[in-house]
Amino acid sequence: MATVLKFKVETDVELKPLAVPKDRPDVKTQLTWYRHMHMATIIDDRAKFYIKKAQGWSYHAPVIGHGGIQVALGLSFRQGQDHLFPYYRDLLTCLAGGLSPYEIVLNGLSRRDDVASGGRHMSNHFAKHDINIWNVSSCTGNHTLHGVGLARANKYYGTDSIVYTSQGESSCSEGYVFEAVNGASREKLPVVFVIQNNGYGISVPVHEQTANPVVSDNFRGFKNLTIINCDGTNPFDSMNAMKKAAAVIKAGTGPVIVHAQCVRYFAHSNSDRQELYREVEELAEARSFYPLARMRKHLLETERVPLEVVEALEVDNITELDDACVRAEAAATPDPATATDFVYPAEVMPAKTALEPAYSDRDITLREAINETLHEQFQKNPDTFLWGQDVASKEKGGVFLVTKGMQQAFGEKRVFNAPIAEDFIVGTANGFSRYADKVHVVIEAAQFADYLWPSVEQVVELSHDYYRSNGRFAPNVLVRLASGGYIGGGLYHSQNLEAMLMTLPGLRVLAPAFPDDAVGMLRHAMANRGPIFFLEPKYLYNQTFCKTKHPGPDFTVPFGKARLRREGEDLSMISYGTTVHWCLRAARKLSEEHGIECDVLDLRSIVPMDHDAIIATVKKTGRALIVHEDKVTGGIGGEIAARIADLAFEHLDAPIRRIGSKDCPVPFSRILEDAVLPAEDDVYKAGLELAKY
Repeated sequence: MATVLKFKVETDVELKPLAVPKDRPDVKTQLTWYRHMHMATIIDDRAKFYIKKAQGWSYHAPVIGHGGIQVALGLSFRQGQDHLFPYYRDLLTCLAGGLSPYEIVLNGLSRRDDVASGGRHMSNHFAKHDINIWNVSSCTGNHTLHGVGLARANKYYGTDSIVYTSQGESSCSEGYVFEAVNGASREKLPVVFVIQNNGYGISVPVHEQTANPVVSDNFRGFKNLTIINCDGTNPFDSMNAMKKAAAVIKAGTGPVIVHAQCVRYFAHSNSDRQELYREVEELAEARSFYPLARMRKHLLETERVPLEVVEALEVDNITELDDACVRAEAAATPDPATATDFVYPAEVMPAKTALEPAYSDRDITLREAINETLHEQFQKNPDTFLWGQDVASKEKGGVFLVTKGMQQAFGEKRVFNAPIAEDFIVGTANGFSRYADKVHVVIEAAQFADYLWPSVEQVVELSHDYYRSNGRFAPNVLVRLASGGYIGGGLYHSQNLEAMLMTLPGLRVLAPAFPDDAVGMLRHAMANRGPIFFLEPKYLYNQTFCKTKHPGPDFTVPFGKARLRREGEDLSMISYGTTVHWCLRAARKLSEEHGIECDVLDLRSIVPMDHDAIIATVKKTGRALIVHEDKVTGGIGGEIAARIADLAFEHLDAPIRRIGSKDCPVPFSRILEDAVLPAEDDVYKAGLELAKY
């Protein structure tokens, strides 16, 4: 199955001369470049072979036309010291950076031992965690935020590491790329953004993306940012650009953009037909810039390398690739039994765990419980950090003062404000947590939960990083959100997001209703790995009716453990957050007025959910009333009801009822808000009807 590299496709066009500096590297170094460039090209050819045979590489983005910048980027990256975030076209970058042909073919064939994802992620998405080549998603360019976050961590911990992110020019139209560059320039972070501009975003030419054909010109106004433009088809010019970039980073003056002008030799990917939108003359012009052919010509004609030396190198590459393909084809495929592995990191229970509180004599509010527990956990673990909007402004500490005093206690390098850019807040937390598993980042992702929407693509990243990396990386990020209504906040200040979050496997979602639980749940969350959403019912922050005693120094609440807050035999009320209090009030009134005794089950943990406790209470009472603040349609109550119908149907003595807000945004006027959100009386009436059914 030998692959022979053919150059006849260039014979009908005149290759552009390869501009070379007088002080160029020696021939041995140049041959190393050529070896990597040639190997990447024959791997691309072999990928097409596998596609035709339907054996693998169902997604393939050819590297040809990017040879100069990619060999320069890959060889500039210091394995295990620097960090590299490649994109889907970076085959040559990853090959030069440390992946073997065998590892690349394993990825293309989606084999079990693929070091990038073990078959969990698309082909042509290369990674090698052990040498700091990170697994990135298909949401092109969003890893710039991860790179900035990791660069922030490298700067904080004083390492001599450079973070390299790589992407095409079209992804630079995304807002999160501007957020990444803005944040990196403001903080003078050691990150190099490499832009490989081949003129097309699939079929969209660069002039339809931006007014500046040289995309780096869009970023000229950023202070502390160095911009270096180079010929991405020329390894000499590209290598010089990367050396200059490394020198700037070493000087500590700020981040760098390296803009490499490349050509798109073939279609965007195997699913694209470029003849539908590119002219013949343009394609011929692109072929004249073919990096590998020009480098070969330079070696033969300028450096006077004997033809037999170049051909021997090519034959060695072909032999190595043939061997890699034989081995990869014989390698094990993923085991279907492991398909759901690595969705959530294993739960870590602290050494001292008290499931029962040891209450003190001191009353605390929900806000005080969260604030004090954050102080406590930051004191215990010096590798915890907190940032977000408005969280560290002198004495303010967030809109609701939940982070008050944090910066004063732990310093501005561990607790600080972020720009009003939710994507940036979440994405940099993901990146920062990559520094080491000991690192835990707490973010107030938005001033109000409703403002999380601009960051949802980064929330999705958090949800499947652990899965996508085959269990190699879990972002230790705790996302705090002030959630819900009853405050007269209106649109973007009173909505609920838990139903949306529940649809993303990989996220744990918690919602305390009382201060003592908030203490235990927050402690447990900050001791565990992976992304966790901590939804704080902001209406309850300072309510005196919500106060509890402090639960003591060792109390923790594991994930997925509900709490039975009232016992009864006639009806089960199942709730979480603010509406737990409406259930307790309604249950007390039903008991006093009608002798109806209710179980009130506080879920506490939405994901994972304590289905055993739900089924147990329904089997006990035969009646289920599900109450939550969120909308009925599409709310979590529907999932709970479906579980009950599936697992406890024969125990039901009445239909399952749901109480929630009306299918309407939560409005601003208090009068209108009262008409939309569920109240104690709604729970009481529904409970009475259900008990008498």
